[in-house]
Amino acid sequence: MRAVPGPFATIAESFFRPALAGLVPYEPGKPVEEVQRELGLDRVVKLASNEGTDGPFPAALEAMERAARELNRYPDGGSYALRTALAERHGVRYEEVTVGSGSDGLVDALSQAVLGPGDEILCGWPSFPSYVIDALKAGAEARRVPLRDHRYDLDAMLEAIGSRTKIAYVCHPNNPTGTTNTRAELDAWFERVPDHVLTVLDQAYLEYVDDPDYPDGIDYAKRGHRVAVMRTFSKIFGLAGLRVGYAIAPAELIVALGKTRRAFDLTTPAQVAALASLDDTAELERRRRANAERRPELERILRGHGYDPLGPAVANFVFVDVGDDARAVFERLLREGVIVRPLAGFGAPEAIRVTVGTSDDHAFLDEALGRIAAPAST
Repeated sequence: MRAVPGPFATIAESFFRPALAGLVPYEPGKPVEEVQRELGLDRVVKLASNEGTDGPFPAALEAMERAARELNRYPDGGSYALRTALAERHGVRYEEVTVGSGSDGLVDALSQAVLGPGDEILCGWPSFPSYVIDALKAGAEARRVPLRDHRYDLDAMLEAIGSRTKIAYVCHPNNPTGTTNTRAELDAWFERVPDHVLTVLDQAYLEYVDDPDYPDGIDYAKRGHRVAVMRTFSKIFGLAGLRVGYAIAPAELIVALGKTRRAFDLTTPAQVAALASLDDTAELERRRRANAERRPELERILRGHGYDPLGPAVANFVFVDVGDDARAVFERLLREGVIVRPLAGFGAPEAIRVTVGTSDDHAFLDEALGRIAAPAST
């Protein structure tokens, strides 16, 4: 019988950086297997993390299978092939592209490269919490500007910019509300934002948007604006489990990000899968159309149970204000086998976010909603 080790040494709070005191880490959505194990459920449907309903593209699966034979080798630390392909696709220089462990990993690398005590970032709120968390980890301050009509209030953000503001995040479309700003509003932002501020335009859900007026943020970079545009392969490309994000930005910023992101943070399967996904435009369009067809289906189901999803939603999820009992709604649905996302960590404790699923997923949600108490009418 193995001896039980003695207690580990105690580490005082003073050992850690003061910036970490009181910091609440990002809380990911619950995995399906964990919910099945904890609640003894045979079937669980996850509609919490804005993952695509489909797996990797067929070409990506084939590329990963080929790469598996060489996994005894370290990956290409510079991701040369992927960065080259992305540069060609977007009409920019190789030196203006970097990749990282999801957009989230790039936000972390950016915060380390740019921010320190006394610096500030701006973002709308509710929005993606990593903007705030990573700034606070660096000892900077995060100024959260309330949304207006559930969208980023760019005029208010411009008013909030000060001499210490270094980064302004614009989540476009915004996570968790699923709403977006217009091209005219973004044009006005870039005309007025001071030169000392770096705009980070987060377009993680760009591929789902079918509005012809929706702007490609890389165009602002090509016009000479001080902007970093972030994208991801985690959503419509079906590679969330591999963590592949990329950024288009001025070359000097790309060099700085290379100093703060982890060595070999993009595995070989991640690199080859992302590269193989770039050319299948037909599959990309099929997934976009399917999402556009199923999102109204999800909204109709929610409305049928007395919930009013926020609109117009343009990505692969909807935001639902459920009043004061968002966590309770999350827990009740969880016990019925449906995982949605409570949004306290995003700045919306009164709301949940529901990812667009398959029609079968939606039918399962419909039945689950029928078994829990409907919200009180307001």
